Amino acid sequence: MNNFPEIISDFSPISLSEMDGVKLMSRTDTKFAFSANKLPILLKRINPFYRMLHIDGETLHQYKSLYYDTNDLKFYLDHHNQRVNRNKIRFREYVGSGISFLEIKLKNNKKKTIKKRMKVDSISEELTTEHKNYIYKIIGEDIDVEAKQWINFSRLTLVHRVHKERLTIDIDLTFKNKKESGDFKEIVIAEVKQERMSRSSDFIRIAKEMSILPIRLSKYCMSTLYLNKGIKKNRFKEKLLFINKLKKA
Repeated sequence: MNNFPEIISDFSPISLSEMDGVKLMSRTDTKFAFSANKLPILLKRINPFYRMLHIDGETLHQYKSLYYDTNDLKFYLDHHNQRVNRNKIRFREYVGSGISFLEIKLKNNKKKTIKKRMKVDSISEELTTEHKNYIYKIIGEDIDVEAKQWINFSRLTLVHRVHKERLTIDIDLTFKNKKESGDFKEIVIAEVKQERMSRSSDFIRIAKEMSILPIRLSKYCMSTLYLNKGIKKNRFKEKLLFINKLKKA
């Protein structure tokens, strides 16, 4: 991707303040995973339809996330077992802006993703009483969780010129826990975020034309599989094969 900087600089900019109308804290998500080799062509094709987030002149923004789960990985297993009304807990640092949040995501039985968050001073590997109280307030029950793994990546954020739609494109993804580490650097993970599902999205249309199809994929679950070799995974075997194929492309 030698011409990558030139390609992303060609997008019309949008500022954080202009994005206020498309925060989409309650939304539907459509995810895609594909080989990084396809990204330059894809970006060129979607350019007429999207503006790209600029913060202090930068378009590629680093994210650091620390995910929490129970000792027996309840959040991972809830996802694996296709349970509805499931949660994820993480700290996330938006590196360029120096802002961090404790974030709780709920995937409900209507396939809506609802994100709640509180601003924090920094990512913490231990939960304070304030953190625990916030988690209880959002989830509605006491749950004993601990820091499990880091997931870091760089992100492009785009906004559709006409429709209420955001698009994130994540690259250079790495993950680690206290014993193991790994990466998906050969893979791009994109996500279309809308108030309600609409296949009229220009990204979805162009992706389909490039044989890039939607896939339900969780960064947390996939990295958990790579970091915990003996974990239950039968329902994720097809996704694992897909990811491994992309890594070798």
